[in-house]
This record gives sequence, C-alpha cells and structure tokens, in this order.
Amino acid sequence: MDSFEYRQGELFCEDVPAGQIAEAAGTPTFVYSAATLIEHYDRIAAAFAVLRPIICYSIKSCQNIHLIRLLAERGAGMDVVSGGELFRALKGGADPARIVYAGVGKTDREIHEAIDAGIGWFNIESEAELANIIALATDRNVVVRAALRVNPDVDPKTHRHTSTGKKETKFGVDIERARRVFDEFGRNPRVRLTGLHLHIGSPVNTVAPYVEAIRKALALIGDLRAAGFTIDTLDIGGGFGADYETDQAPFAAEYAQHIVPLLKDQGLHVILEPGRSISANAGVLLARVLYVKQAGDKQFVIVDAAMTDLIRPALYDASHFLWPVRPGTDHVPARRRHDLRMPGCRMVDVVGPVCESGDFLARERYLPPVQRGDLLAVFTAGAYGFVMASHYNSRPNAAEVLVEGNAYRIIRRRENYPDLIEPEKS
Repeated sequence: MDSFEYRQGELFCEDVPAGQIAEAAGTPTFVYSAATLIEHYDRIAAAFAVLRPIICYSIKSCQNIHLIRLLAERGAGMDVVSGGELFRALKGGADPARIVYAGVGKTDREIHEAIDAGIGWFNIESEAELANIIALATDRNVVVRAALRVNPDVDPKTHRHTSTGKKETKFGVDIERARRVFDEFGRNPRVRLTGLHLHIGSPVNTVAPYVEAIRKALALIGDLRAAGFTIDTLDIGGGFGADYETDQAPFAAEYAQHIVPLLKDQGLHVILEPGRSISANAGVLLARVLYVKQAGDKQFVIVDAAMTDLIRPALYDASHFLWPVRPGTDHVPARRRHDLRMPGCRMVDVVGPVCESGDFLARERYLPPVQRGDLLAVFTAGAYGFVMASHYNSRPNAAEVLVEGNAYRIIRRRENYPDLIEPEKS
C-alpha cells in the first residue's frame, strides 16, 4: 500500500535511498511519496465511483501546498477548517466550488474570505454560527450553500481526542435537534441549507460505525423531505483508517462495499472528506541517532526528532512502526508490527531531545542494534505529523521532501534560528 520498501538491507522511498535524502536534506525530515499519495486517493475514487462523489481531501492531515497541488490535479476537492487552510487550498490550485469549510469557530473574517473565494459549502456546526452566516450573507446580498453537521451519537471506537460522533463532543448538533434547526433556518433565502454533514472521528478501522451513522442520517433526510425541505447533499466526512501496522485498516473498497448500497439511488450529491487514509502512509519521518544511553536495565535511543516534530505518540498514545534505515539484510521486516522481534534485537525507548518526559517516539520497542549517526525511519508519519509541529524549546521545524520516482526535491526548507524570532522583531 505504499512505496517505502527495503532493498538489499536499505530503505527506499520509491526509487531513492532514504539515506541519500537524509544526507542532502538533513534530519529530522519528513519524506513523502507522490506515488503513494496518488494511489491512495485513486483507490478511494475508484471504490466510490458509482456515487460520483466529490472527494475533498482533508488538508488538516497534511497541508503542504505541493501535495495539495498533486491531489487537485487528480480532481480532488478540499476540506478546510480555517482561513489558513482555505488560503493553502487556493494556492495549491483547488477548485473553490469543490471546497467544503468545517470548523466550530469560524470568525467573521474567515467567513467573508470563504464567500469571496466562492466555496462550495459551509459545514454548519451550530445554530449560532448559522445565524451569523445568514446575517453576513444578507449584509452582502449573496447566497451561499450549507450543510448542517449532525451528531449521530455513534461510537467510532477510537481515541477520545479524535472521537467526534458522540453527543458529548463539541462538534455539530444532536440529530434530534437538527429538525428544529431546519424549522428555524431551513427556508432562509441567503443560506441554502440543503445538506447534512457527518464526521464521526478518526481513525475508524471498522465499517459498522459509518453504516450506523449514515442510516440515521438517511432517516433524518426522509423526515426533512417529507416536511417539505430540499435535501440534495450528504457529506459523510472522513476518518477512514491507515495502516500504522500492516493490514490494520480496511481497504477503501471494503468501506465502499457497505456504504455505497446505502447511498445509491438516494438522489443525493455525496461528499467524502478523507485525509489520513490518503496521506498517512505516504510519509515517513527520518531521524538520526544522537546517543545510546543505558539507565539501569533500560536503554534509551536518543534521536534528533522530537515531540515537536511528531506529537502523536505523546498526545494520542499513538504507536508508529519505527525501524533503522539501514538495518542490513538480516533485519529487514517482512511486516510492520509494533511488537516485532527479530534475533539480536533489544528493547529500547526511542526518545527526543526536548526537555519533557513525554518526549518519545516509541516505548519498549525491540530494535536491531543502533549507534550514534544511524538513521531511523518513523513510518505512517504523513498524517498529523508536520502539521502539528511546534517550536517548543525553540526548535526550528523540520524539512519536507517530495519523492517522485527516482527524483526528489525539498518542498519546505528546514527552518533556522532567525526564522524563530522573525515575527518578534520590532
């Protein structure tokens, strides 16, 4: 499912040795495979083709405009949640009419920017937001389209920080409340509220929560249509899983096998918002070993990447497969598993240099012997990696590199110390 593989004991990204990239770009560096990114998008497009959906790539998963441009050229729309993401989408060549704008706290400025851009839909998160967009559209004498985000009270069985489908989350309105929202706002001439929006969480590695949520949404659509409201769009969101371990997530075709029959012949324009399932396996984070430290019976491998580069392990208790770039032919993994043990491996914690005990990339992981200067690859780092980077401890952000076949290029230069204080100059 991706173009990162070991050849003669060395990791390659497509046809480029990962070590060659690290020597040229330094570390830590995010490396993306264009072929993998496009393949994952194409798989989703093919799986759901019968519905002729608009597939809106979720920019928050991986936001580099070079990747946005690759997907826009394949026909992807964009899912944005801020004015900055809208700016990126437009700079990346996205069609504004194929942009959906979600987010619980859209500012007036952001709403005006979206109207100016001519986006396809606002995904409405609350009655207060909807009333505000109506007021702004009325003042400007324009008409916009919107979909109401309904909370179907479905448990996606994922981390509590990324579960968005239960009643207790801050997103959307209760499905029981949605009818009252339509009664109050559903016939407004300035904001055409003709769609519903779902998003239950991420990553969701089973299909059943989608089936449950869509069935609830279709029942609500039936009730709304019977009451005389025009409902022509259903945005089923994203959240499809990615393989942090080999074969962990269903294929796009498996999701579609259960979802397509529910939506076919419903007279609806269908929107999908995949992010992680497109970008996650398209990226790795390269890091270099600084020191190997023994502390009692515990061994630490200290690398130059940190929670400031990849916060998912610290924030979500996430497990990323991690392995040396040049393990030699005796230690090439056949499958990516977090509990992988091979002869000669030792249990270690892989940690970063940030002054926090929570700064780690992997805990209690068996790795082949490594030493100062060796390279490690953190896999499935293309989603919620660089986008969640910070400057904590005044650490400059990593570089980003895009590989296409046997060629590669830096698509975001490594930051330097002057970059850290540039906005602070008086």
